[in-house]
Amino acid sequence: MSCWSADYATKAYLCTLKMGTRGKEPDVAEFISALAAGNNAKLMVIVCASIAGSTTLALVAAAHQTGGHVVCILSKLDELHASKKALGSYANRVEFVIGDACTLLLDDYKEADFVLIDCDISDHKGIFLAAQKGLKHEKKALIVGYNALHKGSYWWSELKTHFLPIGEGLLVTRMITNKGQKRSRWVVAVDKCTGEEHVFRVTNSPPRKQVEA
Repeated sequence: MSCWSADYATKAYLCTLKMGTRGKEPDVAEFISALAAGNNAKLMVIVCASIAGSTTLALVAAAHQTGGHVVCILSKLDELHASKKALGSYANRVEFVIGDACTLLLDDYKEADFVLIDCDISDHKGIFLAAQKGLKHEKKALIVGYNALHKGSYWWSELKTHFLPIGEGLLVTRMITNKGQKRSRWVVAVDKCTGEEHVFRVTNSPPRKQVEA
């Protein structure tokens, strides 16, 4: 994962709009796609609670821009057939894996630079912790959870993550090695006229050294 690419983010966002059907919360998939593509993610892993859907398509759109690879972790064999049917022709762009998400994240996908987790899955918190542990000493990576509010508020307080009020709640965690990297934070601004929410990532530059004459 390298520096932010606004071009990749925009193209992935528009591609996701064309690929999926717009539901009750249309912003979530597009935002995820733009986030993954904008960060130039190469290995993207999604942990689904059931059948793969619009969020998996979001990563497919992002991978199309970055030249990346999408892995979808499922827990049951019947979910595999249903997911392929739901994704249609786009299923060919996804590597499906059936197994325990925690074990796979810790052992097989340490090199992932974008991990997406459906918080509706059982042991969602354990999966988050496994992702954080597995990626902790690796290259820069993003761990994103969606449907966070389905499990109640603030269960994620121990995860050292940022909550974004998008859709049913997004959790965003950036894993980096702390070697002089600039710190950043997420800011949500609401347009008072339209009511639209705008999400920005603000980088905090280190304080400048003052030199006395």
